[in-house]
Amino acid sequence: MARKPTAEALTDSLILFPEGPVFDREERLRARGVWPVAGIDEVGRGPLAGPVVAAAVVLDPADVPDGLNDSKKLTRAARDRLHDEIMARALHVSVASASVWEIDATDIRKASLTAMSRAVAALPAAPAHVLVDGRDRPAVPCDADAIIGGDALVASIAAASIVAKVARDRMMARLDAICPQYGFGKHMGYGSAAHRAAIETHGASPWHRLSFAPFRLMPEHAGELARRRQSTWSP
Repeated sequence: MARKPTAEALTDSLILFPEGPVFDREERLRARGVWPVAGIDEVGRGPLAGPVVAAAVVLDPADVPDGLNDSKKLTRAARDRLHDEIMARALHVSVASASVWEIDATDIRKASLTAMSRAVAALPAAPAHVLVDGRDRPAVPCDADAIIGGDALVASIAAASIVAKVARDRMMARLDAICPQYGFGKHMGYGSAAHRAAIETHGASPWHRLSFAPFRLMPEHAGELARRRQSTWSP
C-alpha cells in the first residue's frame, strides 16, 4: 500500500520541479562571468494576418517578477500586468517585428528568426549570451541556446514571450481600427471561424499573409503574392 508523501518530500519535489519558469540558467551563466543574458521569444507564427513579433528581455537578477510563464498560459489581465512589471523592472527590453511582406517574400520560419535577430540588435546593451525559445537559433553576435518549450522553463524567455504577445495584440488592435470588418482586435489575425467568414465576404487586406492558405490557393492573389516574393528584404 502506497504511503502518503510527507510534507518534507512534497517540499523537496517542489524544489526539484519548480512550478513555472525559473532564473537558474541565467544565474549559472552569470556565475561564470557571462552577462548580460537575454531571453528571446516570438509571437504570431500561425495567424493569417499581421506581423510576427519578437521581444528580447534582460531581467534584473535582483528583481525578477513573480508569476512569469508562457504567455499562452496566462489570462489577458495577467499578461498585461506582467508586461507592465517587466517594462518597469527589467534591465533591458526590446521589441521588433517582420512584416507580412517579409513573411510572404521568405517564409514564416525565416521571418520569425529575422524578427528575433532584430530584437537582439535593438537592445541598448549587447548581450553576452541569448536563450531562445524553440529549436532554431537566430543570427546573433554571441552564443545562443535554443530551448524547446523555453517559455515555460526559463524566466527571461517567459518575459520575452509576454512582452511580444502584448506588443503584437496591441498592433492588431490598431489594425482593427483601420479595417474593422475583419475583427482583428478579437482574434488577432488567427484563423477563427469569424475571421474566415470575413475573408469570404471582404477578400484579403494588405495585412493578410498571401503565402498562407487559403490565399495562396486563390488565383486572384497570385500576382500580388509573386510581387511580394520578388521583394528583397535584408534583416
